[in-house]
Amino acid sequence: MRKKPQPRAVLNKYSTWKYIVLVVTCVVLTLSALPSWYGEKPAIELKVSEHNEHLNSVFKINSLLHDDGIKPESVSMESNVAQLVFDNEAEQTKARNALGEWVGKDDSMSYSYTSVAPEWLQTMGFTPIKLGLDLRGGVQFLLNVDVDQAVSEQRDAVVDEIKQDLRKERIFGVQVRPDTDTGIRITSKDSEGEIAVRKFVNANYPEWQAKGAGDELSIKMKAQNYADFQNLTMQQNLKIMRQRIEELGITEAMVQRQGESGIRIELPGVQDPSLAKRVIGATASLAFHEVSTSSNPVSTLKVKDEQGKQVTLVKKPVLTGEHIVNARVGFDQMHRPEVDISLDHAGGKMMSDFSATHIGKPMATVYREYGVDARGETQRNEKVISVATIQSQLGSQFRITGSGNLEEAQQLALLLRAGSLTAPVTIVEERTIGASLGAENIQNGFAALALGMGLTLTFMALWYRRLGWVANVALILNMSCLLGLIALVPGAILTLPGIAGLVLTVGMAVDTNVLIFERIRDKLAEGRSFAQAIDQGFNSAVATIMDANITTMITAVILYAIGNGPIQGFALTLGLGLLTSMFTGIFASRAIINLKWGRDARREVRV
Repeated sequence: MRKKPQPRAVLNKYSTWKYIVLVVTCVVLTLSALPSWYGEKPAIELKVSEHNEHLNSVFKINSLLHDDGIKPESVSMESNVAQLVFDNEAEQTKARNALGEWVGKDDSMSYSYTSVAPEWLQTMGFTPIKLGLDLRGGVQFLLNVDVDQAVSEQRDAVVDEIKQDLRKERIFGVQVRPDTDTGIRITSKDSEGEIAVRKFVNANYPEWQAKGAGDELSIKMKAQNYADFQNLTMQQNLKIMRQRIEELGITEAMVQRQGESGIRIELPGVQDPSLAKRVIGATASLAFHEVSTSSNPVSTLKVKDEQGKQVTLVKKPVLTGEHIVNARVGFDQMHRPEVDISLDHAGGKMMSDFSATHIGKPMATVYREYGVDARGETQRNEKVISVATIQSQLGSQFRITGSGNLEEAQQLALLLRAGSLTAPVTIVEERTIGASLGAENIQNGFAALALGMGLTLTFMALWYRRLGWVANVALILNMSCLLGLIALVPGAILTLPGIAGLVLTVGMAVDTNVLIFERIRDKLAEGRSFAQAIDQGFNSAVATIMDANITTMITAVILYAIGNGPIQGFALTLGLGLLTSMFTGIFASRAIINLKWGRDARREVRV
């Protein structure tokens, strides 16, 4: 009895669901890439309060701009939020200066870029690729955070606490003084003082360590606690910097840590860095002190007011700027600028408790900022901006005067809203890139990309004949998917080195097809049918392709992890390009070959 022949397995056939996944992925990524081809234009967004009668309609906004010779491309308004779109950054800056005169304290104005892609693409949630500073133009700041200065201030507080505890315990003959930048030196005539200091430090400041014996003690912050303090200080300063930039109305800024004590800030599209520089580099804060009649240098400090007169204050502040949650500019009865301050719950309770027991007594508002002296060292400057008698119990809302003219009051209010820095910062580098230079970088970068793709497409078409067009389709699809993927990844920014990564991706993408097609040629030379050559060629090449791409991916991940700025931009496009190259080179190109030739074993195709 003859056995029934088993059906032969069909080579080079994908399941239907694989084709569906492939098509859906390519369509979604292509749609994601489309807004980047349409591009963006500079825009201003105005949030207008009901009380502002000058900016509450499109007609009034157009009229104000027309008076200054400014013609926006479009002005739209919805729910008291107006959006103005301009042709270039220069028009945007002129409009911002013109409208700034009419923006009230309850209004807000921010400037960014808006997509000019069709409405249906924006409705689907697709946005253009964010461009880096070297492509869009703008300002870059490199800041240095003086962590040691913050530690020194904490050290001074520890010194005062130790002295107060020794007086409370009636222990004399102990000298407590600052030593070096962050240390404390204790000199004691007997062991009683040494024991008392060690006990106090261990109980109240466990992050500080006392070393030494006999009549000499050295107190310093522990190494691990110093590292933790440094990381916490950097995180807090990064957060405050982001808040300050948001207050400036810049929505596409990048703020990130660089090294142990550096902060890099990129402000794309900002062509006038003066205001940003004043706010970013400022370290201003407020503190409220009780005015003292004592002359004890241990518990008091002397600060000059704006007339140069010394005011004696209690050293420990009643309240510091960290409890301020809001600050707005207002005017008193004489139409002089003042700053209206709102405190958080804890700050309101502290101010309420203090003022309730000090009615009729003066309280001083101290303005503090840091600067760099001629030797490059951080220096703290303080001045008393107002001394007021407490007339009644204060709460979480009150006002201060003496903050200067209207511009100075507005800047002080902005800094107080954004928070005071936990450690002073200095601007060590400032770099401005014009918008025209950014446009030139884009033009040159994509010209190089187009030239590389053109030469590659020509070579593949001539060398591999009929299979060459498969590689060309896969390459074009790869670039479309890569641009779409960059647009979808949160926080991804395209830089000039990133464009170099795109050009490199062209070579890596076509290399995948070269490996596969050469394996197919080898199998045909062995006498395999074309269908068998396709199947075995793809299967044998995949392992080699995966090995090569995984090792390159490891390099890209390391570059992204330890690099910054341009290096990260290159690593990002390189890593994402590897993923799209494998996707289109292995799966998309095989799907095309399967549909065209794969199942026809008798058809001869020259490769």
